[in-house]
Amino acid sequence: MSEPSRAVLRRDAWIVALTALAARLLVVVWAATRIPPTADGSFYQTIATRIARGEGYTWLWPDGVVTYAAHYPVGYPALIGAAYALLGPRPFVAMLVNAILGVAGASATHALAVRATSRRGALVVGLVAALHVGLLAYTPALMTEGVTAALWVVSAWAAMRAREASSRRAWGWLAGAGAALAVATLVRPQSIAIAPWFGWWAIAPGAGWIARLRRSVAVTAIAVAMCVPWVVRNQVRLGEAGLSFNGGWNLLIGATPSANGSWAPLKVPQACREVFDEAKKDDCFGREAARWIVSHPGTWLSLAPSKLAVTFDYCGAAGWYLHAANPKAFPYSWKVALGAVETALERVVLGAALLGLGLARGPRRRGRLAFGIVALLPLFTQHAWFAYLAIVPMAALFGGALASSAFALPACAGVVAITALTHAVFFGAGRYGLPVMPLVTALAGGLVVRGASGSAARSSGA
Repeated sequence: MSEPSRAVLRRDAWIVALTALAARLLVVVWAATRIPPTADGSFYQTIATRIARGEGYTWLWPDGVVTYAAHYPVGYPALIGAAYALLGPRPFVAMLVNAILGVAGASATHALAVRATSRRGALVVGLVAALHVGLLAYTPALMTEGVTAALWVVSAWAAMRAREASSRRAWGWLAGAGAALAVATLVRPQSIAIAPWFGWWAIAPGAGWIARLRRSVAVTAIAVAMCVPWVVRNQVRLGEAGLSFNGGWNLLIGATPSANGSWAPLKVPQACREVFDEAKKDDCFGREAARWIVSHPGTWLSLAPSKLAVTFDYCGAAGWYLHAANPKAFPYSWKVALGAVETALERVVLGAALLGLGLARGPRRRGRLAFGIVALLPLFTQHAWFAYLAIVPMAALFGGALASSAFALPACAGVVAITALTHAVFFGAGRYGLPVMPLVTALAGGLVVRGASGSAARSSGA
C-alpha cells in the first residue's frame, strides 16, 4: 500500500473541515430564530450572560439577592460568555461556538483515522464524523456533551502527535493535550480521568513504563494546574474546594432505586432539608447517598446495567432538545425520525469498529474475532451497551501490540471504560454517551484495511 502524500491528506482534511463547517452553519441558520435555550441550556444562557456583563459566575434570585454559584461546572458558560462579551448574549452566538468546536472534533477524528486505516477509509470516517446526525443536530443545543466530545477527540489527536514527534517537540503536544483536557474538565469534571490514560500512550512504541509514567503525569499535571484557579475561587467564595457542586446530587439520584439508573427529580433527604448553602447542600446529598449505598450495596450495584443501558443504547439528545425547545419547529415525528437515523448510524459505525478490531492483524486474532461477533449480536436488539463495552476487552487482547496500534484504539477503549465507570457510579442518560462517538467513529475505518499490508499502526489493528 503506497502512503498518501501530504498534499492529498491535507486536501482530505480540508474536505472534512469544510463539510463539517457548512453542515453546522446550515443548522445554526435554521435554529437561530427557532430554538431557544431549554433545560440545562437555560441555566447556561443565564450564567453566560452574567459572565459577559462582568458579573461573574453568580445567580440573581427573585428577591434581588445575588449569590456566588458553582452548581454546574464553569467551563461551558465561561466559554460562551467570552463569545457573548464580544458578539452579544444571543443564543445563536453560542451555537456558532458549538459549530466551531464541532468542526475541530470532526477534523481531529479524521486525523486519528488517517493513522488507523487507508486514506480513503480515513476520508469516509472524517465525513461520517462531519455529518454525524447526533452531533450535527445537537449544534443548536446550549449543552455540554457536543463540546465535550470535541475536546476529548482533540486531546487524543494532540496526544497522538506527541507520540509521533521528536522528544523536544513532543512536550508542546503534551501541553496541548493537557490544555484540551483542562477545558474539558471545566466543562465535564470526569474528563480529568482521561488525562493520565492519554498521557500513558502518548509516546513511541517500545518506551519503558517510567517514560510512559512521566508523560502520563505531565498531561495530568497540566490539566490539573489549569483547573486549580477555579477550585481556589470556589474555596474562597463558597467555602468548599471543588470544580462544581452537583456531584452529591448526581450520586443521590443514581442511588435512588425508583430512578432505575436514569435521571429523576431529586427527593431531598430529611437531613438536608434545612441546609441551603449550595456547596454544603451538595455535600449533604453526597453523604446521604454514600450512607444509603453502604447500607444497600447489592441494590446499588444492581442498578449498574440499567445505567449503562440508558447511557449507551440510544442517545437521542438532539431530537429531545430540539423538540423540547420548540415543538412546532421540531415536531415529535421529526424527533422520532432523527432518533431512528441516529441510532442506525451509530450502530453501523460501532459494528464496523468491532469487526475491524476482530479482523485486524495482531495477537489473539481468533479470540478478538469471536468476541467481536458475539458483541455484534446486541446491535440487532434494543440494547447495545454491551457492544460498546466490548471495545475495552478487545483492545486488551492486543496485549503489548497495543502500544504500536493506531492511537485511536487505546484512546477509544479508555474513554469508553471511563464513561461506563462514571455513569455506573452516578446515573446514566443517552446524551452522556455522545462524547464517545467521535473516537468510536475513528476506529470504524479499520474494517477497510483489515487484511492490507501497511504501517504498523494499520496492520496492528485500529
